[in-house]
Amino acid sequence: MHAITIPKPGGPEALVWSEVPDPEPGPGEVVVEVSASAVNRADLLQRQGHYPPPPGAPAYPGLECSGVVAALGRGVTGWQVGDEVCALLAGGGYAERVAVPAGQLLPVPAGVDVVDAAALPEVACTVWSNVVRLARLAEGETLLVHGGGSGIGTFAIQLGVALGATVVVTARAGKHERLRELGATHTIDYREQDFVEEVRRVTDGRGADVILDIMGAAYLPRNVAALATGGRLVVIGMQGGRKGELDLGMLLAKRGTIHATALRSRPLDEKAEIVRGVREQVWPLVESGAVRPVVHGRAKLADAADAHRLIETSDHLGKVLLVR
Repeated sequence: MHAITIPKPGGPEALVWSEVPDPEPGPGEVVVEVSASAVNRADLLQRQGHYPPPPGAPAYPGLECSGVVAALGRGVTGWQVGDEVCALLAGGGYAERVAVPAGQLLPVPAGVDVVDAAALPEVACTVWSNVVRLARLAEGETLLVHGGGSGIGTFAIQLGVALGATVVVTARAGKHERLRELGATHTIDYREQDFVEEVRRVTDGRGADVILDIMGAAYLPRNVAALATGGRLVVIGMQGGRKGELDLGMLLAKRGTIHATALRSRPLDEKAEIVRGVREQVWPLVESGAVRPVVHGRAKLADAADAHRLIETSDHLGKVLLVR
């Protein structure tokens, strides 16, 4: 088979379409014939040499895929060869086939094309596990989503609205109309506006109950300032750096909490538990049309470098797919 390999870390040109050995399903695994994968920021970091795959994961990038079950490993039940699936991966999605723990498989939701389904597993598992399972977003609360135009952001908007929350997002000005169409009540141009002031303004001074943050250090003090009393800040990215200043007095006065989480490095049983929760609680929303994959565009898997260049510009809205 063929896969995108990274012989030497670097820019998009470091991605090489190469012939590699076919995967074999181990116990409890299935092999998926890949129809599509999707580009995530973590893939760019891996390409640059900053985010190696966890032990035992394929060396190729790709944290999600969709396709058809091609082979079953020993002990696998509930799946059959020929089933259309999408999957959460620790790596290996940029390939023609990938071996996946069966607990990380999801059926392609009814009404969703098998290719577009590749846009769902990583964002669904990330958003649900952090916004719902960890931060306990409730009906009537306010959710602030940073990076509203990303795959994570566009999914979080829809899920927040489906749960009855008011959703506020930060994004470039050119993306605001589309984000409001997805359900965002308020959009903030992070280049021109102070999101702390804007959040306070639109919540009558109360602040955001839950903040989903991809920036890390650069936004830490202002995120704490934007929290409501009893608010929950969840940091899932460090695009703005690793180390920031934290006003513990302000956090204490607000009785706020800060969580920092990663999905890729979690043990298999934790990932399987998250996938089960997504299937039970999120997939019905997808199948009803309340939440849908937002796809900016598609590129050939062999042309992954072009897709990486697009993601680096941040000009996309939603997910960029890599198609066989």
